[in-house]
Amino acid sequence: MGPSSSHTRSGHRALGAEGEQRAAEHLARQGYRIVDRNVRAGGVELDLVARRGSVLVFVEVKTRRTHRFGAPELAVDAHKRARLVRGAAAWLHEHGSRGAHIRFDVVACEVGPGSPPRWHIRHLEGAFDAGD
Repeated sequence: MGPSSSHTRSGHRALGAEGEQRAAEHLARQGYRIVDRNVRAGGVELDLVARRGSVLVFVEVKTRRTHRFGAPELAVDAHKRARLVRGAAAWLHEHGSRGAHIRFDVVACEVGPGSPPRWHIRHLEGAFDAGD
């Protein structure tokens, strides 16, 4: 891989990190408390773990600049959902939270053109279940 591939990867990471920050801010405005970020559990990276009331929410954040590959949330396919469920189970076990009421959400972040760029955030509550 040449330097452009490395630059592209770092650009994707930076975009993803900004999307996660904006998603966390959006959730906080909606009354969620972020309890963990970018944590590995069971060999799976969990973007955000949040709590709102008695519900513990595992949030997958997907950020895109364009729709060339479809809407961001479409990247959370069956394989990704299974990994997230496995990671959530490990996180719950590690934190002594087994039996907690949980939910899996997706936050789709899209950044549009302009200066400053316009961000569009969609929060899909209960985007999938552990059995999906």
